[in-house]
Amino acid sequence: MREQKALGLFAKWPIPGRVKTRLAPSNAAWGARAAQAFLLDALQRFAAVEAQRVLVFAPAEHEADFAALVADRFLLTPQGDGDLGQRLAAFFAQQFDIGARAVVVIGTDSPTLPVEYVEHAFAELANTDVVLGPATDGGYYLIGCKPDHPPLFDNIAWSSGRVLADTIAALAESRWRLALLPPWYDVDTPEDWELLRGHMAALRRAGIDPAAPQTEALLRETI
Repeated sequence: MREQKALGLFAKWPIPGRVKTRLAPSNAAWGARAAQAFLLDALQRFAAVEAQRVLVFAPAEHEADFAALVADRFLLTPQGDGDLGQRLAAFFAQQFDIGARAVVVIGTDSPTLPVEYVEHAFAELANTDVVLGPATDGGYYLIGCKPDHPPLFDNIAWSSGRVLADTIAALAESRWRLALLPPWYDVDTPEDWELLRGHMAALRRAGIDPAAPQTEALLRETI
């Protein structure tokens, strides 16, 4: 049932100098434009997921701005304080407390991530405890679990290439069942941007709509 599944989309308001600083280290305004494009495309793309959709936003003072973007497609909840692990843990706990039986979290850094991967994650949680979508940078682009799960967000070297390995270490006990999605990529660096450009072009050449119009338009500006 839809109300028993919750999809959390973690997002930051695109403030120049506070988003995509590795992608555009010398052009904060352009980095913010990229972050905005990713956010708008993610809201459009994942509004199709049959679940209780929640935009988990930061900073809190931009709630009205986020509300203007989401309309009725997502509920809104602030990320709160602490490092990424603490914020993730708080969101999962909140959703389980109000009745969710399966919770999946994604971010806005993967503009071409197929909706089908998110739907598959929910399907996997019918028979497993934790589902992960490994990212090519050593982290993960998706994490999901059920109410009974190990401490997935403790002792993780956030913003490093060890995030996935540290998370797997938290699943050392054999009783925890893990499902994996195919690897995918985040867009955080200039090299990632070029990968995105090539992937978008390949999708178009193959007759596949990337379903990321804001990002695609920005790519056309930066040939």
